[in-house]
Amino acid sequence: MTTAVAAPFRFFSLQVVRTRRLGPSLVRVTFAGDELREFHSNGCDQSLSLFLPHPGQTEPAVPVELGDGWWQAWRELPDDVRAVMRSYTLRSLRRDPDEVDIDFVLHEPAGHASRWAAQAGPGDRVLLLGPAIADNRAIRFRPPEGTDLTLLWGDESALPAIAAILESLPAGQRVRAWLEVHDAGNIQDLVTEADAQITWLVQDGGSTEGSPMALGAIRDAQLPDAERPYVWIAGESSHIKALRRHFVGERGVDRRSVTFVGYWRQGLTEEQLRAAE
Repeated sequence: MTTAVAAPFRFFSLQVVRTRRLGPSLVRVTFAGDELREFHSNGCDQSLSLFLPHPGQTEPAVPVELGDGWWQAWRELPDDVRAVMRSYTLRSLRRDPDEVDIDFVLHEPAGHASRWAAQAGPGDRVLLLGPAIADNRAIRFRPPEGTDLTLLWGDESALPAIAAILESLPAGQRVRAWLEVHDAGNIQDLVTEADAQITWLVQDGGSTEGSPMALGAIRDAQLPDAERPYVWIAGESSHIKALRRHFVGERGVDRRSVTFVGYWRQGLTEEQLRAAE
């Protein structure tokens, strides 16, 4: 039985239908389920919470039957029983049949979600906490009306959102995008009708110090003149803060026209991040 959470979000019981490797450390997992007919989103960077089972479990342990009390009860479950929660961005939503794609970054050493995604197969069950209303607070890409230049930066965790953003932009919209990956094999062919200049930055030797490289590339970039630029940057928290300072302090972009989202923080698990909040 599906239980409503705080509207406009609810749980969806889903299963894997297929997986596809996108690169050496990227895998796309496609999920389906009858409940997806109630899943609605019109955003390009829709955030989701995915609940995964532990090894040996057939489904994730989340007490959804408790309604609004699920969160506290879930937190009180034993560590080796409580479903692992991870935050992801929706890559795509399709109808007839109802399916969603979520792209995973595979790490070494692998964390729980990375191990799960690398081994996922048809029939594997998960719970997804996502939107039942198309326009919801977990959508962050909201360029103001009249935006005449869109500037995007993201690391591998932001690739799904940036790919969806580029697909959504109309012909003629000027875009400059920088995408940072650990391996050149993770570079993707991105589809857009916009007037987009896309720069891929490949980290040297697997370095995690992406911000200096990205900051240097963006600082050196000659951007077209624009009266109403909009900036969207997402990825590792310290990196996006440095980039935000650049766009606001050095480029003079109105801070109200800069959206920055920390998807992860170097050296911390998602559990540690939540505990620090």
